[in-house]
Amino acid sequence: MAALERPARLRPGSRVAVVAPSGPVPDDRLQAGLDLLRGWDLEPVVGAHVLDVHPEFGYLAGRDADRAADLQRAWCDPTVDAVLCARGGYGAQRMVDLLDWDALRAAGPKVFVGFSDITALHEAFATRMGLATLHGAMVAGVDFLKSGRAQTSLRHTFFEPETVRTLAAGRPLVAGRATGVTLGGCLSLLAADLGTPHARPSARGGLLCLEDVEEEPYRLDRYLTQLLRAGWLDGVAGILLGSWEKCGAYEDVRALLADRLGGLGVPVVERFGFGHCEGALTIPFGVRAELDAEAGVLTLTEPALR
Repeated sequence: MAALERPARLRPGSRVAVVAPSGPVPDDRLQAGLDLLRGWDLEPVVGAHVLDVHPEFGYLAGRDADRAADLQRAWCDPTVDAVLCARGGYGAQRMVDLLDWDALRAAGPKVFVGFSDITALHEAFATRMGLATLHGAMVAGVDFLKSGRAQTSLRHTFFEPETVRTLAAGRPLVAGRATGVTLGGCLSLLAADLGTPHARPSARGGLLCLEDVEEEPYRLDRYLTQLLRAGWLDGVAGILLGSWEKCGAYEDVRALLADRLGGLGVPVVERFGFGHCEGALTIPFGVRAELDAEAGVLTLTEPALR
């Protein structure tokens, strides 16, 4: 697995577009997030449909075509330096095929940030554009608005990425060291993405980051077993496990993760502090790194952004 193209870091005055590819966005939380970005000396611009709600399916932030158009317009705007997702939820898979990937490639690399349901877009940006992205807090997310640690991690990655090349947060589930290219996201989305035009054939050679929220252990078992049966985990170099909020007792989840992943014979680190948790770290996807599971440390070979 090769490292992907890294976009340029942000600077004071950079224009950042906010879009809603998935679920509906509460206006009060959006405004609070925009104020935080302005406090970082960024200039946020909001997509036309960010506050929409689908007329039939209230779990979507407007119609699929409108959500796709907002992202397309933001990415192809030469004055925009980054595209930030407002929140997750559900819906990215419904709009990802409506994007004009030729036009997105022609517009060049930009910073892209999101997590949870946005995993579908992380995979698409990797496979269709060869672009490194950021698995990080979202503008209208409670975890972003109320967590200084999450804000600091994202801000440093934006402006001073060389200062966050070493991430020390986890503890070993399976000891060992490995090098590879980071990838991953929400486990249920990775399983759902299998067989789609945007899914990579496998995680071979990668340092796979996994997390999820509000999934019973038997469902986590199903997703992991699907990835195993599909051969998607064959050749993975190492695994980082983030948060499993509202997925049942962690002892049960930990036992399941050890059962399904321990037989791969690769280093696995748990509780690495990314995903649906307070103070979530920003993790770049598509960059080469070294994992030391015994120490619970991920070291990036180069900064997440140029």
